[in-house]
Amino acid sequence: MSKIKKSLPRRDFLKAAGIAGGAVGLAATTLTSKSTQAAVPDGRKVSGYRETEHVRKYYESARY
Repeated sequence: MSKIKKSLPRRDFLKAAGIAGGAVGLAATTLTSKSTQAAVPDGRKVSGYRETEHVRKYYESARY
């Protein structure tokens, strides 16, 4: 019986760690998904691909 009592807290810890990890992942995706919308000066919401200045600089640096 001593083996059963020792293994139960370990199992409980692993369950709690899995639940906590899932909660942290869910919170991280929720927080980042709200903050990824692009701001446009005239107040419109723009979605999709936009080729901005920093994207053009990356394309130039990535050329062979």
